[in-house]
Amino acid sequence: MPDHIPASTLPRLLESAARDTTRGITFIGGSFLSYAELRDSASRITQGLHGQGATPGDRVLIAAHDPETFFRAFWGCVLGGLVPCPVAPPADPSRWQPQLEHLRALLDDPLVVVSKAGYGDLPDIGLRTVTVEELNHAAPDLAQAHTPDPDDLTLLMLTSGSTGSSKAVRLTHANLLAAQAGKAGALELGPADTSLNWISTDHIAAIEAHLLPMFNGADQVMATPATVLADPVEFLRLLAAHRVRVTFTPNFLFGQINQALAQRPPAPDEVDLSQVRHIISGGEATVTATVRDFLAALAPYGLRQDVIVPAFGMTETCAGSVFNRAFASHDLRTEFPPLGRPVRGLRIRITDGDGSVLSATDDLGSAEPGEVHLHGPMVTDGYFGNDEATALAFTPDGWFRTGDLGYLDADGRLTLVGRTKDSIIVNGVNYYSHDLEAALDELDDVKRGQVAAFPIRPDGADSEQLAVAFVPAGDPSDDTAVYRAIVAIRSSTVMHWGFRPQLVLPVTEAQIPRSNLGKIQRSRLRTAVEAGGLDAAARRASEVSTRFLGAHVPPEGVAETALADIYARVLNVTSVPVTASFFDLGGTSLDVLRLKLEIQTEFGIDDVPMSTLLQAPTVRALAGRLTGGQRPEGDPGYDPLVPLQVTGDGTPLFCVHPGLGEVLVFVNLAKYFTGERPFYALRARGFGQGESHFASFDEMVSTYVEAMRKVQPSGPYAVAGYSYGAAVAFEMAKRLEADGDEVRFVGVFNLPPSISGRMNEITFTDGAINLALFLELIGAADIEGLTTRLRGLPEADQLAHLIEHAPHRRLTELDLTVERFSAWVHLAQSMVHLGRTYEPAGSVARTHVFYCTPLRGTKEEWLNNQLRHWDDFTRTTNRYIEVDGEHYTLMSPQHVQTFQATLRRELGQALGGPTDATADTTRSH
Repeated sequence: MPDHIPASTLPRLLESAARDTTRGITFIGGSFLSYAELRDSASRITQGLHGQGATPGDRVLIAAHDPETFFRAFWGCVLGGLVPCPVAPPADPSRWQPQLEHLRALLDDPLVVVSKAGYGDLPDIGLRTVTVEELNHAAPDLAQAHTPDPDDLTLLMLTSGSTGSSKAVRLTHANLLAAQAGKAGALELGPADTSLNWISTDHIAAIEAHLLPMFNGADQVMATPATVLADPVEFLRLLAAHRVRVTFTPNFLFGQINQALAQRPPAPDEVDLSQVRHIISGGEATVTATVRDFLAALAPYGLRQDVIVPAFGMTETCAGSVFNRAFASHDLRTEFPPLGRPVRGLRIRITDGDGSVLSATDDLGSAEPGEVHLHGPMVTDGYFGNDEATALAFTPDGWFRTGDLGYLDADGRLTLVGRTKDSIIVNGVNYYSHDLEAALDELDDVKRGQVAAFPIRPDGADSEQLAVAFVPAGDPSDDTAVYRAIVAIRSSTVMHWGFRPQLVLPVTEAQIPRSNLGKIQRSRLRTAVEAGGLDAAARRASEVSTRFLGAHVPPEGVAETALADIYARVLNVTSVPVTASFFDLGGTSLDVLRLKLEIQTEFGIDDVPMSTLLQAPTVRALAGRLTGGQRPEGDPGYDPLVPLQVTGDGTPLFCVHPGLGEVLVFVNLAKYFTGERPFYALRARGFGQGESHFASFDEMVSTYVEAMRKVQPSGPYAVAGYSYGAAVAFEMAKRLEADGDEVRFVGVFNLPPSISGRMNEITFTDGAINLALFLELIGAADIEGLTTRLRGLPEADQLAHLIEHAPHRRLTELDLTVERFSAWVHLAQSMVHLGRTYEPAGSVARTHVFYCTPLRGTKEEWLNNQLRHWDDFTRTTNRYIEVDGEHYTLMSPQHVQTFQATLRRELGQALGGPTDATADTTRSH
């Protein structure tokens, strides 16, 4: 413990830490910042915030995600008496704007502080926004620092999981400092205990990991989550390189490290872990078997066998507040160890359903399980701006309801046995069941009100996993309908939460247990899965998947084995058949990008072309491409046709790329056609090495028609095109009709028939900015300023500027460099040049025009003044169908679910295939 008088407020804590100018923070990939330098930087930012009109008590959203930028802004707020609230974008980018709108209302128009690099990612909803870099230029004036009281509100932390309705936990100076004192005492920490944190800054664990070493007068090391998650062994290297003595991680990382060490263990002299005192395990249940393997694997590197400390804490308790220091000596034979005893000042009690106390830390009594309540100076007093949630969270006598079920053993140690709240903890993050269920309830293939999301933990799993039980909307004996529902649930979950369910179970209504009031009892579903009561549903899901994907075919040889492991890791499954398509296995557009990066790393390849992944989506085909560059017999190299979904007996749909030439935009859409009709995308020439761009519009049309005929020699045909691709699809339909074939469906996704005017308006700068917008390298609000800034620069400088100022996270996801971006821009420009001389002529039988909010003007003006010109190029009455979204987002994760339902119904009606008239909500004109 530090030998000085403990600080009573956070500004005093920083001032105390800054007295030792040698102590501070090492930012991995950045620099060392002493606590004194942090104080001076924070003082400048405080003045900058005052210059923005901010006054003590005002709320400030901090959307800066790299630790250094975040903590500079955090302390700038604290010294000025402002209340910081860390916020991070959700997994689904389309939900970023609704989340900010919710927080705008909750926090009453807060100021937003963001890093310069992240400014382009921030949706513009009218909030005042300033960058940390701008604020940091102000002159420091320590005399202007605000002097708070210990009970003043100092921090708001958002509850995780439900991004649309996050609650903001109120934490005071007294809360935070009581928590640090309790932790320091429980763990016996002092100035020598350098700490490491890699948890993201919007999580209370990151705030804890920052304040605790300051409280102890110790150094700290900060890394980003990506640094550790991209290579789990890097966690060990960081511990060794910086002589770290204390760190924290959820249990899942132990499992990932175990797996990585089994494949490629570092040399014994590369990692020395003998100095590590505590690795605190929290955020999710500690799995003893996983920890035993972890300790055994790292014993040769000097890791102490008593280093793991299971812990429990919540945002509402300022993170860790219960620690088990006796794990190594008492609990290594348990499945899940007790969480330990509370820190000084925290009291625990266990109550039954009537609120009667069963046991408490000051009077153990019965060890019977019940609801866990907490009371102490580190416990929040409630939620900002939400009196209803606050009232529900506390008992009449002032104890906080954790929502967990547990008991206290004879030694006063807490053990959790379940939760009263309906949430799922995956890799240490809470997700709320109702949030996902609301999204899945909108799927056509799921019976309304008959879907449940709940946690499971399979034997040997390092983290909780998600299971979804649902009642099919159609005939439960119809394999196609059941499989289509499973695929839709899996895809929608990935787009909504960013990960896959481990189990998707088709059940009957009677198998979804409910209370007397009709509420789904998710805990009983979990019990049923663990007891084998839903094994028949799991077998049903497996059987229909086998029917569509084929029987399991194991890998042969080194390349196939390595690829199969990568596929399984990316898709979060135990194994994959080597003859099944990556897309049929559930791969999304984001998964393709991760697959590309993992293959490049595993095989030591600088670049795996996206065309290779799209054209050879099975393990077997891809292994053939990667080993010796062999192509399947008869493959000429460039093939425009990408089979994104090949199941179903309906007429295939062929979709033409937008003006950017790429077809990743169709990957998520194609999944909803599973078991109904094949879905092919047409990809422009020029992405592959040595491929030339199309020389003419006619050559492009001819190439695409020829590719179509290889998989469907005769009509009736269905073609569609997104934006620029609509003109191409129209010409393809004309060509097919001229050859005597019937084209029953020509889909136009938000484009008028004449494109030459627009193409002649698009300069090189416009094209580069449009691509950057499509790739989410910039935001729509950036377009005007960037256009002015870039227009006069040489083309190469324009491209370099866009990449240099793009979010690093997004560039990593896309594996995008200036060279690759440049090649893509020039391919898109070739499309523009082809379109400048294109004028529509002739006619097709009919078009289905899907329209949304245009780039300019109103939706009605767009429809009546532009899109209705399609009437001049058809022989019968067209269909004009309104869909959600804007031009660039109508197939985004936010809108693809409603778009696919509308598109499938229109296709079904035009082609005489599946329809759902009773559920038709299409808005047509």
